[in-house]
Amino acid sequence: MNAETETAAAPGAGALVRRLLVPVGTLGAVVAAFGYVATVDPNEPGHYPVCPLLRFTGIYCPGCGGLRSAHAFAHGDLGAALTDNAFAVFGFGAFAVLWVLWTVRLARGRGSSALLVLRPAQMWVLGGLALVFTVVRNLPFGGWLHP
Repeated sequence: MNAETETAAAPGAGALVRRLLVPVGTLGAVVAAFGYVATVDPNEPGHYPVCPLLRFTGIYCPGCGGLRSAHAFAHGDLGAALTDNAFAVFGFGAFAVLWVLWTVRLARGRGSSALLVLRPAQMWVLGGLALVFTVVRNLPFGGWLHP
């Protein structure tokens, strides 16, 4: 390789590294969070705060059981993770798929550093799904969705 080829290759590699800094940093933060939750068991009282909605009303919010679900997921127990919070498990999967798509797009030089831009209709659908999940898990027949 001559000096001219080396200098031409270096800026491309630097641009790729700059494009991937945000997704790699995001993945690092998620891995660190899952690592912490995997290490500090949310099933033992006193490690994490109690959900205020559950504490004061007895109603399970869409996030109730999310830490226990993440703990079980990090330990490879998908059944327990789904039992603790199925909505969160689908969120973990959605994050993984979106992260891969985002990283591939950025690596190929397509797209911006924004992970995902949701349209208002899409936000309403996600909010509606969270609301349905919350209502069903708090009804007598939705006991199988309790954390």
